[in-house]
Amino acid sequence: MAVRTKWTVEHACGHEVQHDLSDRPADRRAGYARWLAERDCTDCWKAARDIDSPSKEEWLAAKRVQEQQDAAEWAEKFGMPPLEGPERALQWGERCRHQLMTAAYTALVTEGTWDEADWTALEDKARAITRAGWWIDQRDADGADLLELLDAATGDDRGTENPF
Repeated sequence: MAVRTKWTVEHACGHEVQHDLSDRPADRRAGYARWLAERDCTDCWKAARDIDSPSKEEWLAAKRVQEQQDAAEWAEKFGMPPLEGPERALQWGERCRHQLMTAAYTALVTEGTWDEADWTALEDKARAITRAGWWIDQRDADGADLLELLDAATGDDRGTENPF
């Protein structure tokens, strides 16, 4: 039996919406539906955004400030080194690193089979990459691919065939 593609989600705003999740891999649909349930439906989200923020530019600027703050707090909490590179790339690189590391933790530990010891080894490899441009270049990568990307960047091929 095929994994369903249509999901009825009751959003945080109370509205119930049917979502077509056929464009997502079958093993990620349930998780995405849970994620959607924690958020307002599209109509309520747009309405709140229109009321709270008169322009897209202001909304995006506020979002970037929050993302930057989250990335800085995360980097300090987990002992990530400061990034190096052109001044204009540093904050973007920090946000990209935070987003990719968070996605990797979700894919590999929360939803995957890794334990904290496996994750600690990956974090150590991530600390070795301090070039902001590298993290920016990986911004569209899947979190599950982070180990292979880090191995390629550090010249360590041992982890790619048997990643823990």
